[in-house]
Amino acid sequence: MTRAMTAALALALGVAALAGCTSSGPSDQVAAASGLSWHTCAQATVGPPSSGGPPAAIRMKCASLRVPLNYAHPTGRKITLALSEIPATAPVGRRLGALLVNPGGPGASGLQFAALTAAGLSPSVAARYDIVGFDTRGTGSSVPALSCDPAFFSRPRPDYVPASAAAEQVLENRARQYAADCERRFGWLLPYMSTVDLARDMDSIRVALGQRQISYYGVSYGTYLGQVYATLFPHRIRRMVLDSVVDPVSAWYGDNIDQDYAFQGRMTAFFSWIAQADAVFHLGATEGEVNSTFNATLKRLESHPISGPSGPVVGPDELTDTFLVGGYSDAWWPYLAAALSAYVRDRSGSELITLYDAIGKQNENEFAVYTAVECSDVNWPRNWAYWNSDTRRVYARAPFETWGNAWFNAACAFWPVKGPAKPLAIRGAGLPPILMLQGTLDAATPYAGALVARSLLPSARMVVVEGGGNHGQSLAQPPNNCVNGYLNRYLADGSLPAGSGLVNATCPAVPAPKA
Repeated sequence: MTRAMTAALALALGVAALAGCTSSGPSDQVAAASGLSWHTCAQATVGPPSSGGPPAAIRMKCASLRVPLNYAHPTGRKITLALSEIPATAPVGRRLGALLVNPGGPGASGLQFAALTAAGLSPSVAARYDIVGFDTRGTGSSVPALSCDPAFFSRPRPDYVPASAAAEQVLENRARQYAADCERRFGWLLPYMSTVDLARDMDSIRVALGQRQISYYGVSYGTYLGQVYATLFPHRIRRMVLDSVVDPVSAWYGDNIDQDYAFQGRMTAFFSWIAQADAVFHLGATEGEVNSTFNATLKRLESHPISGPSGPVVGPDELTDTFLVGGYSDAWWPYLAAALSAYVRDRSGSELITLYDAIGKQNENEFAVYTAVECSDVNWPRNWAYWNSDTRRVYARAPFETWGNAWFNAACAFWPVKGPAKPLAIRGAGLPPILMLQGTLDAATPYAGALVARSLLPSARMVVVEGGGNHGQSLAQPPNNCVNGYLNRYLADGSLPAGSGLVNATCPAVPAPKA
């Protein structure tokens, strides 16, 4: 994956009040029978410029769970997972147990995702589940929180696209140093950061909740975590929803190359949308003209980054990272286009700084966990010349994200933990019916890869959003009522589309936003 981008980003367009796991109230002893001591969570507010009010029924509880560092030695050293829960409110006889939710990443905090899921589902469906979020090991409020170089994203970085061999060497050294810093600070944790470890943590959560089976809703990387859990614990699943599905066969080097091509298509669609609104944004009347304006801005920012009160903030990498979000969700297109227009036309960079701070800036803890998990899941190519050759080949056809994506993952070329030669083989035997949701133009988890996953899970049924380019098709803002209908019906009573083949039903995409 290109970064720890999650469905929570899109959901946050309509949801502002989220919860952290700092205690602000007494322990809830009613839940103690499960082995977890729940307490009221502290509140925080996040979201883009158009955020609305809080979910209608925030009843967030938080808890912590100690789990083995190494499941091969379950009585040895322990680490702590942070959990959140929106408790069920339906009569006891109508409740369906725990619904674990994961927003993706890897490395994104999952605590808030319980509230977002509860707010997005039909109230009658949400009321039947104890909706449980969690910070995966090393993430957010879990202990320890992995961090290798807190200053890694604190200032404008060398341009992603190296202008010379010397410039490329600087970036290669930066990746090599990050891997070394991770080993120096958390060498004891890194061997136990694979998706298999995270899946075993999920089963520890199931046990702590006192559940024979759990249901699961995962988005983006969360779909890979779900596939791994299903492979390891097939009889522990009641229902499973996988939205925006990772190709498990190409994890992770091949998946990232597939993303490069897909993001190029999404940015072409974005720039075409800007061009159609040239009377509003004045950035070019054709996709090519808008692309030229964007590239000229990147060039200018190399030597003249946009500065804030404390110095340079937005250079070419930071602009690319911010506009990358437009590849995940077109709901951001009006804000991104307006900010670029203000800078190009008036040299006003304040809107770009605001957007970078809100959606473009990478959290180093998320990045550290992302890197630790993906580098451990499978052994990546260890010869930088191999990466260089592939990156230059792909860049010729897909220039927007290719070099940025390569550098985002480059520490895996030097990672101290060597994963297996091939990713875990996903097995579908013994699984209950599964619901898969996928957009045909999704850039972060391309459609072709989702079909690979679908072919490995014969009990699954896939709903495809034709022309859907957003990452995370369900519970998004604006809502896709067709997709949400399939989701709510499945979680309510297990209903699945009856069509044959790999694609079992289709939904239309939500229209692009107005300029």
